[in-house]
Amino acid sequence: MADGDAPGAVLRNLVAEAVDADGDAPLDGDFDLVERGDEPGPAARLAALVGSERAVVGVVPRADRALARRLPGNGDEGGDGDRAVDGGGDRAIRLVFTGRAADRLTGPAGTAVRSVLAERGIDAYRHDGDSPLGVLLVGDRAVVGLFDEDGLAALLWSDAPAVREWAAATCRRYLSAAEPA
Repeated sequence: MADGDAPGAVLRNLVAEAVDADGDAPLDGDFDLVERGDEPGPAARLAALVGSERAVVGVVPRADRALARRLPGNGDEGGDGDRAVDGGGDRAIRLVFTGRAADRLTGPAGTAVRSVLAERGIDAYRHDGDSPLGVLLVGDRAVVGLFDEDGLAALLWSDAPAVREWAAATCRRYLSAAEPA
């Protein structure tokens, strides 16, 4: 992020560019967005968005054990967000850890992180790449987070077809290149 660029504006522009939206009116208002300093903030909003859904698939550049504990387990009630990714209808949480998050799976905290994920029935994968963005499909919604050195800086969510299709394609690309953790 360049100095002076608000994380929310940066995230909005990155997503608009990724889905080929008009640069003058990014996403045409088909999204909600919070950034650090808002109430509730990005981490609290993410927990609320993910917490009640039955299916989540995504790419995660940071591993947060406290947030992982809030995710519903594979037997819990909720939505059907990953059908667009694999065509399945059963409950599933599949996360591809990349960058710092992938490093944590094998680093000193790896045992604890993998334990929490396994306890929740979360299928974890490791990807060697890196990304400042986290991309999730949560129910029928795409959720995109922008990370900086201090953590989750901004969160955008949308059920707009273009954003959802881009998120699904991103998740597929990372899943196909990842290895089980």
